[in-house]
Amino acid sequence: MRDQLDVVPDAILAGRAADGDTAAFESLARRYGPHMRAAARRLTGSYADADDVVQEVLVQAWQQLDTLREPAAVKGWLLRLTGSRSIDLLRRRRNHASLAAADGDAPADTVSPEAGPEAAAVAGAGLESLKAALSALPEEQRRCWILKEINGQSYEEIARTLNISPASVRGRLARARTTLVREMEDWR
Repeated sequence: MRDQLDVVPDAILAGRAADGDTAAFESLARRYGPHMRAAARRLTGSYADADDVVQEVLVQAWQQLDTLREPAAVKGWLLRLTGSRSIDLLRRRRNHASLAAADGDAPADTVSPEAGPEAAAVAGAGLESLKAALSALPEEQRRCWILKEINGQSYEEIARTLNISPASVRGRLARARTTLVREMEDWR
């Protein structure tokens, strides 16, 4: 039965999962779990944090799947939840900076150890600056930016996920990019 569910469209799986079908939900989790983990890893910079985020999102999704307005957009919904949870984790971490320094995981985009400590410090500081700039963006701009740049979604997919028009997506992305370019100017 597991192989049969792997070819079932998202809308049907989401509908069945919303009705309590655990096998359908498991199929969705298998299908999109790796995408969710990759998105969370890019944002948090840690495999352990990414796993925690994905686990929290899957629990939340199971509890709230019946509130999903468009079952065919379950992928975007899961990735949006993943982005939001990742950002929440970064906010908590920012509030507890001393705990973040004790974390042994390397940031997502670090340089090789052969490049030396200076290059590693610069790369780490750049990533932290990007995280800070992202967290300072208005929520609607940040969500659009994450869905586009981190999750690789099209304007139309983002519009469906956030229930806005593609033109609104373009505008929010343009404003987010302008702000990020200005905030990251020293890192060019």
